Amino acid sequence: MPIAIVVHGGAGTITADRFASAQAGCQEAALIGWHILQAGGSALDAVEATIRALEDNPSYNAGTGSCLTATGTIEMDAGLMVGGTLQVGAVASVERIKNPISLARHVLESPHVLLVGRGATRFAIDQGIALCQEQELQTARQYQNWVQLREEELAMVGQGEPTFHRREVGSIAAREHDTEETPHFHVPPSLENGKQPEDKHGTVGAVALDEAGNLVAGTSTGGIPYKLPGRVGDSPLVGCGFYADENAAISCTGNGEDFTRLLIAKRAADNAAHGMSARDAAEATIALLSAKAAGTGGLIIIDRSGNVGFSWNSQHMAYAYLMQDMTEPISGV
Repeated sequence: MPIAIVVHGGAGTITADRFASAQAGCQEAALIGWHILQAGGSALDAVEATIRALEDNPSYNAGTGSCLTATGTIEMDAGLMVGGTLQVGAVASVERIKNPISLARHVLESPHVLLVGRGATRFAIDQGIALCQEQELQTARQYQNWVQLREEELAMVGQGEPTFHRREVGSIAAREHDTEETPHFHVPPSLENGKQPEDKHGTVGAVALDEAGNLVAGTSTGGIPYKLPGRVGDSPLVGCGFYADENAAISCTGNGEDFTRLLIAKRAADNAAHGMSARDAAEATIALLSAKAAGTGGLIIIDRSGNVGFSWNSQHMAYAYLMQDMTEPISGV
């Protein structure tokens, strides 16, 4: 059975000065997963390790480098799926978790499918996953994006404080008693109608096929900048931001609300099941996104024969892939 892996680093607008780093991060992560596959390792291990590397890279909007919510906190989502068994593990709105994809792996290996918020945090602690400080996940770039959007909100509401107040990171116990009222949320002008900052990109994902024929998909994200706390997009939702079955494995990136409404990942898998090549399945699914929604994005896919495909209707999507008999990854934006 051939082996293959595809990685994405998010869809959106990537400025020219960041082309090299966006591609390099995807290449490095793809090689980590590739070496696991070459050694006879599982697609599940390969996808988890690949996405962990992307989460640890501050260039992407996942793990370290995640964007900030309207309150200045960091809430992350991730999901994993094994095609042959249809096992799924996902987490949403988790805080202080350095590698959400690994927490999703623990959920996959439990009786659960999706855990959120404080419940997911308690599960992480029970599983022996150490919590990090929120500041460890924050980067100067994402903080400056937050400051800019906060200033826009202040200008719009015309008052001295934003409707949502930034609060310091506290203990889990303290947060359980947090009853702060935040009744209004004013969307900054640059985010109206689903728009994102011009350099918005960075949700990460990977799909892989191992020598035993197992297909696995995974996605991880920090969400959208200045999001309403508790907002969840497509990334941790099976069939929306990721999916794997016996025919294909898919990971998505883009406007989460539209990907959720259209079940984009599942549609791509169904296209492959109906005989489309991986490339055609990807292109047909993104064509549907373009026809049915205003949001943009992209996806990566591997079919059961080890063929890879990817497509996007945003300006860019960082990606890298390796297939049977390749020695170096091919990448692009």
